[in-house]
Amino acid sequence: MTRSLVTTALLGATLLAGCTVGPNYHAPAIPVPPAFSEAQPAAPGATIDPAHWWTAFGDPTLTSLVERALKDSPNIAIAGSRVRQARLQEIAAHAIGKPTVDATGNVTHVEFSKNAGFSSLASLFSGGSSGGSSGGSGSSGGIALPGSGITTYAAGFDASWEIDLFGGGRRSVEGALARTDAAIWSQRDAAVTLGAEVAQAYFALRLDQAQIAVVEDELLRQRRSLQIANNVAKVGLSPQIDVTRQQQQITTLEARLEPLRADLRVRIHAIGILLGTQPESLTAELTAPLPALQAVPIVPAGLPSDLLRRRPDIRMAERNLAASTADIGVAVADLYPKFQLTGMAELLSTSLASLFSRDSIQATGVGGVTFPLLDWGRRRATVGVRKEDREQAYLQYQATVLGALRDVEDPLARLDAERRRNAALRRAVADAEATNHAVYAQYSAGFVAQNSLIDAQVTVLSAREQLVASDAQLRQDTAALFKAIGGGWEEPKAG
Repeated sequence: MTRSLVTTALLGATLLAGCTVGPNYHAPAIPVPPAFSEAQPAAPGATIDPAHWWTAFGDPTLTSLVERALKDSPNIAIAGSRVRQARLQEIAAHAIGKPTVDATGNVTHVEFSKNAGFSSLASLFSGGSSGGSSGGSGSSGGIALPGSGITTYAAGFDASWEIDLFGGGRRSVEGALARTDAAIWSQRDAAVTLGAEVAQAYFALRLDQAQIAVVEDELLRQRRSLQIANNVAKVGLSPQIDVTRQQQQITTLEARLEPLRADLRVRIHAIGILLGTQPESLTAELTAPLPALQAVPIVPAGLPSDLLRRRPDIRMAERNLAASTADIGVAVADLYPKFQLTGMAELLSTSLASLFSRDSIQATGVGGVTFPLLDWGRRRATVGVRKEDREQAYLQYQATVLGALRDVEDPLARLDAERRRNAALRRAVADAEATNHAVYAQYSAGFVAQNSLIDAQVTVLSAREQLVASDAQLRQDTAALFKAIGGGWEEPKAG
């Protein structure tokens, strides 16, 4: 008896402890450089909150647009739904390897055939009577006669338990937890991407507005020049061709306005969609006078190692790798035997009056084992497929890290070059304005030909257009750098 108890205890402990097959997950260590190679300006004195980086531009309209997008965008709602879906799958995974219990209940009525061939046997047990019983159950002496029936009532519970001896269920839970984490990081990555897209579209809109303002300002100056040309031509000091040439310049400028105005409307539509509203819903807000643009903020890029912690897409790729590793264990567990325990306890009676008595109890218990013998390599092929999934997830993680490094290096390089170009363009605009002012004064006095004035006007327009484009490029590259370092999300506060 003692040996039997010990054996039973050891067997129970083995079943409960079990083992977990498949590889254990270890986060990969991918080397990154100690610092970014591209030049960075000196760190700003004021601290910039990467979670709300758009506020660093000092533009209340931009801040309002981004925050409304993060609140109402369908893309953010989709990402939130995927998180909730992953958590439900996590609950389902936790149920694997646990007992299940179902309540059952049924009423069964069997009507016996008169021609079934056992009427003689029934007559023998009923004392030779060949007629059907007149009782409510249609039976005599507990035996149902041909032509009569039996009604049986049953109520009880079914229980089953597939013991997670080799850890397939535990690996399923690991995979579900990793996929929930991946969905959360995907949600954060959606916020990072959306904030950057809104900022990029907004700065493109401000570029259109700035270009329209430059052209309209130049139109005013050239219309003044046209008045002078008309006056000079009337007194015979210049040919009429000067008036025609100046009018042509004005017509050309007017033609340049329409594409810019159309592009402005397109930008407004794009921002409206990003905010989850109708395309034209922001027209009144974004065509009204907007606040003056502030100086472009300086972004502290930090260290490459910070990206492994800060970038949501890297964290998501790492969690997908963990889930793929857990999937191997689920597939490997299918190569081993499966142990099942099933049981049923029910109340069974031909009468409702006696259904809930002790004599109606009927119980069944079954223990079973299933061992895979022949499946033509299906299970082992599945293990191989899961290993390839893990290899692909690792390569995707590696590619995501490398892409993140490039995402930072590229805007750093563009910003460094664009800052120098922007400074040169500002000098060029100042020089062109000074030249144009001098030529205009000389033309007004009749000392230079009209060609010199038109050339000076074209030079000013070109320099000013290049400068506003450079200003917009600086802002767009800065927004790209904020996105590249993983700005736009924040850790939830501990509750």
